[in-house]
Amino acid sequence: MDIPTAPTRRKPRLIAGVDEAGRGPLAGPVAVAAVILHPRRRIDGLDDSKKLTEAKREALFPLIQERALAWRIEFVEVEEIDRINIFQATMAGMCRALTGLNPQADLARVDGNHLPKGLPCRGEALIGGDAIEPAIMAASILAKVARDRLMQQLHETWPHYGFDRHKGYSTAAHLAALQAHGPCPQHRRSFAPVRDAFVQTELF
Repeated sequence: MDIPTAPTRRKPRLIAGVDEAGRGPLAGPVAVAAVILHPRRRIDGLDDSKKLTEAKREALFPLIQERALAWRIEFVEVEEIDRINIFQATMAGMCRALTGLNPQADLARVDGNHLPKGLPCRGEALIGGDAIEPAIMAASILAKVARDRLMQQLHETWPHYGFDRHKGYSTAAHLAALQAHGPCPQHRRSFAPVRDAFVQTELF
């Protein structure tokens, strides 16, 4: 006689959201974050970091760290960006952020249309994911706030570039400072405006 067994309960999938901040700037690292949200710890106000005010991002930053099941922030430094290019550096940062999660994710949802090679789990690329996937929203906030804070610190060392204001992006003020002072060690020499400024500095 067969004895019926109780059905096994499947463990819920752990879904990590992955996003970056700082692919476009001329200076500073690119920041990548991965977040697994806790199903029973609600975080109100999540959204794409670009749609939130700085004050709102700063308020959400510690809440995400406190209430998420797991989170990780990785910085990919300028030297690596210049060595392998910004796209590959961002992909590498995403893999590192996911690998550093504890517990590990079963599925990674990455904002954008590219999946990094060598992910430690299955992956899905979501175009506009930072507007539809809460875990990606949380990751975008962590990456943005962490990078902005780092650029504030870099401003203390190189104040004449204005990193505290433009965070390394190619504003008119940043380009003018680059022409006046030449690149500093935090400038990405693989980016054309920095490369051109470096050549001009060498000439004069």
